[in-house]
Amino acid sequence: MGWAIALHGGAGDIPRSLPPERRQPREEALRHCLHVGVEALKAKMPPLDVVELVVRELENVPNFNAGRGSVLTTRGTVEMEAAIMDGNTMKCGAVSGLTTVVNAISLARLVMDKTPHIYLAFDGAEEFARQQGVETVDSSHFITAENIERLKQAKEANRVQVDYTQPIKNDTEKETPLANGDSQIGTVGCVAVDSHGNLASATSTGGLVNKMVGRIGDTPVIGAGTYANELCAVSATGIGEAIIRGTVARDVAALMEFKGLSLIAAANCVVQERTPKGTLGLVAVSATGEVAMPFNTTGMFRACATEDGHSEIAIWPAAKIE
Repeated sequence: MGWAIALHGGAGDIPRSLPPERRQPREEALRHCLHVGVEALKAKMPPLDVVELVVRELENVPNFNAGRGSVLTTRGTVEMEAAIMDGNTMKCGAVSGLTTVVNAISLARLVMDKTPHIYLAFDGAEEFARQQGVETVDSSHFITAENIERLKQAKEANRVQVDYTQPIKNDTEKETPLANGDSQIGTVGCVAVDSHGNLASATSTGGLVNKMVGRIGDTPVIGAGTYANELCAVSATGIGEAIIRGTVARDVAALMEFKGLSLIAAANCVVQERTPKGTLGLVAVSATGEVAMPFNTTGMFRACATEDGHSEIAIWPAAKIE
């Protein structure tokens, strides 16, 4: 048994032809954030604090669909959401509909620590943020030129814009995952376990390009996009509606708990057998230090490290970045 950490920057239809100027900043961010997490675990920081710290770092990177880089609603606004969960206590916190909070994941942590509730959203969450004195900024801080252009393309074509791809027609007669799903290719998440088997998970996102105002995805839904118990910690990414329908994060834990599967077997079962192809990926760690990072999409920005010296940063299958 030893510490382990895994993080993601989103799963989806990521073409191998992705231009270097779009790929390399994300790779460097993953490398930096993995280093931050590893050093924190080595310094004996509790996993709950580690996952919050790493996701805060990821939220501050404008290349991912969370925090600073959050995608825009149909009104051209941001509505950010996040969740965090502690495996030992099963305590958790979640937020949605944030428009001014710099780090959504830390507000989710405050919901967990400072309220009798699990989930706050929209005006109530913003008011709680002000009461707690967390850092807030004008919502224009989160709006990047790239996301303005994405929204413009989506509106002009009356289509859903999916990151890394051209706009995809929203065919209302035939539901296609990429058309009607979640543009969570840039969603961020982190899971960690320490050498004592303590587990935690955290996930943060801006949601879907051109999404309806008020839409909530899988990220803040405990058991869907985020989950941790005494066996494992899971953070999912992909098409939010599919992840919610599949209770993806909880299913990984349930397969371990009720069928006795290993983390890798459970995660692979959920991703490869129990959810539609092309819809999601996840990162997970077990109490014994196992790591799993399966996905059924073209690629997933991901990274992991373990106490025994294994380290990996990758995007596509069997394509480790040195």
